Amino acid sequence: MKWTKRVGGVGRCLLAGSALLCGSVAAFGQVSPAAILNPQLKAEESKYLPQLLSLQQAITATKFPFPFHLARYLKAHSGHAARDRNGIEFVYFRDRLLLKVSGIYGAALNAQQMTENQRASRVLQDVIVPMLRLVTQTIPPNVDCDGIGFEIMYDARDVSKTYDYEGREALVVVFSRDDAFAYAHATGDAARQEILNRSDIYVDGKDFGLALGQRNPLNVESLERSVPRQARRVISSGTGNAVSTSAAAPSVASVAAAQSAPLPSPTSADVARLQAKWQPQINAMVQNDGAKFHLEDTPPPVFAIENGQIALHLTMRDTLVSPGSASSIYKRAAQSFDLFLAPELKALLKDIPEDAGYGTIDFSVSHSLGAGSLPTATSHSDETIDYICPQSALRAFVENKITSQDVINQSVVLVNGARIALNLQMVE
Repeated sequence: MKWTKRVGGVGRCLLAGSALLCGSVAAFGQVSPAAILNPQLKAEESKYLPQLLSLQQAITATKFPFPFHLARYLKAHSGHAARDRNGIEFVYFRDRLLLKVSGIYGAALNAQQMTENQRASRVLQDVIVPMLRLVTQTIPPNVDCDGIGFEIMYDARDVSKTYDYEGREALVVVFSRDDAFAYAHATGDAARQEILNRSDIYVDGKDFGLALGQRNPLNVESLERSVPRQARRVISSGTGNAVSTSAAAPSVASVAAAQSAPLPSPTSADVARLQAKWQPQINAMVQNDGAKFHLEDTPPPVFAIENGQIALHLTMRDTLVSPGSASSIYKRAAQSFDLFLAPELKALLKDIPEDAGYGTIDFSVSHSLGAGSLPTATSHSDETIDYICPQSALRAFVENKITSQDVINQSVVLVNGARIALNLQMVE
């Protein structure tokens, strides 16, 4: 009799994601800080966002022996969760704060020719080790977390005369922070094996003693583990208070469920509260620096709901893009950002309210094209370019953590209301 069996269930995805990213998911590999409810996880995601973006780009550009893509919910087969490619995030796992990388490896390993240990070793070497090296190249060694974890799903296939077995296995490897960096630079299997022996390793949810270069695994009971199962410690709640973890830790599933609740949509009352809170600072900005930043009086800076979130809208007049100086909307958009907006951002952001109550800043920049600049123009015409940028990306840019192109990649650019893709270097 031939039969096909799927191995494992949702509960065996040990490092399941901690927050559901609203909006488009294909463009990112890390979770948006704005989508995270837990204060400490949100702080970690925000603090290291530029490095996480670099890590995502590096992983995406890496060629593995078989196709690999980041994924947050490894067992999801349909719907939003199946399309969620945010496989890089900070999560709590067994009382530890981890930087987690998860994804799906498109290898179908022959279960007749390879044992469970050999399959796990192959995935470790093919996928986890290259990504671990990328982590150590982009994430600082003193990163504020307890460890770095990987969860990789792959196929195991066994074809015999009596049955056809095809299942999905999930390998989880959790290194302590120091061991993660040590393993990435270790030479020789003996040094690597010593680190693996004290790391937490699971295959389909069960403790596993992965043995490098061996057919069978090691006896888990004989191994040193970095954090004994009975040990618990005190961690920060992210609010300045210590939280005892002497009791059993909540399951990852319960943490994920609590943090995956959709964020409430902003209301006009939320907008009104922000406007009232920051109106004095906005008035001072317009009065003291409005001319320097070329802020327009109409409309004045105002909070508004755009695309389901609150944005601060600023109207500006670009005096640098002269009539006929740029031959296409793409070149004008690039020049307006690079020459006019970007140089002003560092000083401008000092005047702009920094508040978690809104996520984006909409710079609505207009300039004159001059007579005859457009095919149908017979008099002076204005063109308006909107740069709708995440507040976090802008502040990372002025701190020299990301490039201007990184900001554009995370933003929406509209020319007279129509969205465009913009590569700054290609159109200069």
